[in-house]
Amino acid sequence: MLAVLALTGPIFLVIAAGYVATRIGLFERAEMRVFGKYVINIALPALLFNALSQRSVAEVLNPVFVAAYASGGVLAMLLGILWARRFAHKSVSASAIVGMGMSCPNSGFIGFPLVAQAFGAATAGIGLALAMVVENFILLPLALAIADSGGSGSLGAAMRQSLKALSRNPMIWGIASGFAFSLFGWHLPEPVAKAVNLLAMSTGAISLFVIGGSLVGIHIGGMKRDVAVIAVGKLLLHPLLVCGLVYLLPPMARELQVAVILMAAVPMLGIYPILAQKHGHDGMAAAAQLGTTVASFFTLTALLWAIA
Repeated sequence: MLAVLALTGPIFLVIAAGYVATRIGLFERAEMRVFGKYVINIALPALLFNALSQRSVAEVLNPVFVAAYASGGVLAMLLGILWARRFAHKSVSASAIVGMGMSCPNSGFIGFPLVAQAFGAATAGIGLALAMVVENFILLPLALAIADSGGSGSLGAAMRQSLKALSRNPMIWGIASGFAFSLFGWHLPEPVAKAVNLLAMSTGAISLFVIGGSLVGIHIGGMKRDVAVIAVGKLLLHPLLVCGLVYLLPPMARELQVAVILMAAVPMLGIYPILAQKHGHDGMAAAAQLGTTVASFFTLTALLWAIA
């Protein structure tokens, strides 16, 4: 157990440091968005580029990882939507936000640092790149399209709009550039490569710090049932579905098996409340993010102890 705590402890200590630093006024909560923009637009693209460009395409592309991660995410999302519509009697948009919370992990800000602690940056980088492809091309567009269709009635048009926005996503450009360099055997000039590496190395600590600072000022209030259901869906149902698929699908390397389950087991993506804001459900999303992040210390520690 001490060995497991040595993996999860640093992750949540940095999150706690971000929370305390913002809570005592060393940073403003709004400044966490600036740090977050740096991670999303600069550090994570550099990390993804490094993870892909320094390995062969055959080494990186793992269809079993993608199938388990994508199928588990879609199943978790649909079950969340079903619960919200059938049992909680929520609107289509609110149901889609519940489904998004259960199925879209924070693979960049929490998943990567956690897998890197367990297996090193190389495995974590490959896992992150594959997870980002699934999240940005399947899970997020699907959830946002369902949420938008609640008002427009056109799921196809909403899906096309969500996918169109990917062209402006720096992380997608980092993935595409990394694949191109890997495919053609290109290499950056040494000074540029070292600069990109420095940016990539800054991802873990800053992203965890941002998560902690972003939790300041959030209150669960009277949304305990929604928070509990989304947290259970994200931290237990989603990784269990992915775990089942890992053992049903053809085998892959043990490290990647654990990595895909860990990626699915982390809390929801950091911009979850921002995405929910358009439909007026940001209060529920923020409360769910707080409850899920706090609970994840215990669930992730237990998961690592069980499968490590």
